[in-house]
Amino acid sequence: MATYSSYKKISGASLTDGSVTDAKLETNAFKNYNVKWIRGCLGEITPGCCCLWTVPTGVTRVTFELWGSGGNGHGLCVNNRCQHFAGAQGGYYNMKTISTVEGCQYTICAAGVYQCESVECYACHGCQSYVNGFNLSNFCAIGGKGGCANSSWNTMCFSEWGRCCTSPSGSHWGGEFSMGTHEGGFSGSFNCHCYRHTECSSGGPFLTGGNFVTNELTECWMRCGCHDVPYASGGQGGMTTYCGSNCCGRGTTGGSGVVKITYF
Repeated sequence: MATYSSYKKISGASLTDGSVTDAKLETNAFKNYNVKWIRGCLGEITPGCCCLWTVPTGVTRVTFELWGSGGNGHGLCVNNRCQHFAGAQGGYYNMKTISTVEGCQYTICAAGVYQCESVECYACHGCQSYVNGFNLSNFCAIGGKGGCANSSWNTMCFSEWGRCCTSPSGSHWGGEFSMGTHEGGFSGSFNCHCYRHTECSSGGPFLTGGNFVTNELTECWMRCGCHDVPYASGGQGGMTTYCGSNCCGRGTTGGSGVVKITYF
């Protein structure tokens, strides 16, 4: 026996193309949406991941969320003096929601990292993730600031904001909302035997919680940074608690950038 619920449904074939516009639909009339992630590997010296994404049939809106890659960790760079170690900064975040058209193609790039580990005092910054295509202009998320080591006996320990929170033009790198985490913490001792050293690397906003990863040495001749760090997080630096132990003390590369696509 037929019921009202069995015949009240409307088939797409009975509708004239373009007759049902956004203005005729209540908010949340359609609840289906899809999410796609683009990212590189978690290993060191990752090249990231770039691809061409085509808007599926029926999709009219898309939200892009970007995270740049984390900065590289510093190396052990000076003999005969203790060093203060500043951890690397996590990659920046940026997002934008746009109208789109099915069949449009977007160039997507989740940032890789600088292709070598660091032995110098100042490590390389992370690379930017970006999306190019219809209704976007200069849309990207920059990478985090690289870690550094300071061997001065006259410079006090300090911390600072790593990179500006908006672009010079005030356009937020082509997005609607962008932000970064604090550069890694800076700490150390001035003595030749630097008992208990600490450094902190920050993560990517909303991805790793933006939390600091604290690395502490009580007494260690030489320690390289860990090879694998979370996505968009700052790399770990080479550390020591002694003078003259910088041989082969390398910092590792930061975490790969990420792109999240939400479309409906």
